[in-house]
Amino acid sequence: MVWDEFYNNWEACAFESEKLRAKFEHTTIEALNEIYEEDLPREGKERERLVMQRVNQNFFRKMVLSSYNNTCCITGLQKPELLVASHIRRWADDPENRMNPRNGLALNALHDRAFEAGLIAIGSEYQVLLCSALKKSKDPAVAVHFLPYEGAALRLPKRFLPDEGFLKGHLEGRFLG
Repeated sequence: MVWDEFYNNWEACAFESEKLRAKFEHTTIEALNEIYEEDLPREGKERERLVMQRVNQNFFRKMVLSSYNNTCCITGLQKPELLVASHIRRWADDPENRMNPRNGLALNALHDRAFEAGLIAIGSEYQVLLCSALKKSKDPAVAVHFLPYEGAALRLPKRFLPDEGFLKGHLEGRFLG
């Protein structure tokens, strides 16, 4: 029953988790997540949403990076400070799956930006796809940072395998092909 509640409402449970952690550590959610009052809007309503969003994003990041053993699923880079818990379906486009770890990929910052821009995608066999512009590029940086990964198998997480429907939606809706 607890698992079903968590699995069906990632966002609420993530926020509850952060509240419990703050209570256990005798601090505030804001302090745990380095959210400072002077950075927050003055309106109370916006303040609450901003806090919840940042807390949940931090929880999502920890969950996704942990699933991928703090390793970029494309390059194998193992520097957590250079990794992003990238949403397959954008935060704004799918509120119900914002916190779903199956909606996340552990990517380094460069490949996260390329994924977001539709320059790379993940195919049905969990392989890296490059858009034609990258494949045709004469840029030496593209040759080093992208071409070696074309067709490469994704490093899959130990749990929370990326949702095939989310990947297909990205491929069909955002990938520049």
